[in-house]
Amino acid sequence: MWTEQKLDEMLTTPSRALINDVAKLEGDIMILGAGGKMGPTLAVLAKNAVTKAGTGARVIAVSRFSDPLAVKLLNESGVETISADLFDEKQVATLPAVENIIYMAGRKFGTNGQEHLTWAMNACVPTVVAKRFVDSRIVVFSSGNIYPMVPAHTAGCTEDIRPMPNGEYGMSCLARERVFEHFAKQYGTKIAIYRLNFAVDLRYGVLFDLCQYIMNDLPVPLDMGCFHCIWQGDANEIAIRSLLHASDAPYILNVTGPQTVPIKETAEKLAKRLGKPVTFSGETRGTAFLSNAGKMFATFGYPTVSVDTLIEWQADWILSGGRTLDKPTHFEERGGTY
Repeated sequence: MWTEQKLDEMLTTPSRALINDVAKLEGDIMILGAGGKMGPTLAVLAKNAVTKAGTGARVIAVSRFSDPLAVKLLNESGVETISADLFDEKQVATLPAVENIIYMAGRKFGTNGQEHLTWAMNACVPTVVAKRFVDSRIVVFSSGNIYPMVPAHTAGCTEDIRPMPNGEYGMSCLARERVFEHFAKQYGTKIAIYRLNFAVDLRYGVLFDLCQYIMNDLPVPLDMGCFHCIWQGDANEIAIRSLLHASDAPYILNVTGPQTVPIKETAEKLAKRLGKPVTFSGETRGTAFLSNAGKMFATFGYPTVSVDTLIEWQADWILSGGRTLDKPTHFEERGGTY
């Protein structure tokens, strides 16, 4: 039986590889924008790895913290929390000087009609942060949305593919990358760009969204056709371990799973496990947002949880009444409007 405690424990138990890498880090770790979907479990994972490594480093989570359950998890796990608005230069100036930064702040949903807010969050705030932490190592969360859609039969875009973002959200994500890249090249700030393509937490993600269509007797849209995803526990580990790879080049990494996951077949598997019928709408197109994570596999190894296992876990989470973060991925969106 799934419980929130069991899920959080699975997401925050460090591997030996993570413990070993954290032991090599000099200084404390601070997660900026830690109150979002991935931030709380990433911060606790980092804290648990630091404890196991015995380095005595502080782990600090910074956010405006709108979710009280996230704050509870952080506080109970020994993560220090600071409530701050990263828009405010004065508040950012008061943050402690920390050697290792994981930058997770960003805005995606609600962009349509409020484009100025998305650009301000994704392009202006990075300037404030990069100025404050010019001497730190910084892992910068980004998105596979900066790449063009590619044929489904390919392995996806590698890090060498020139970005071609579709829509203002994707453009603003590229702007965030370029700001940090400027500080890397101009001031020698060590940067790692972390381009994520769909983490699966069970409380949100593409698999959760597919279950919502099925449970609500709504047709599953087939237009995107397929997707890539990765267990959030693996994604969080790679984010922390990427601190060691940050450089003034900067270092760029696609983060996702190895399997191209077909939407129709996956929805059918979920529906069978949920004991529900499934219907579909639209037609599968020949292209999708797909990322080739070969560089990640060569550097950090393959993800520890397979897609088939994630499908089983996701359906069981739904059947057990598991909580939702109410943050749909909009995986079906092809026009770049969020």
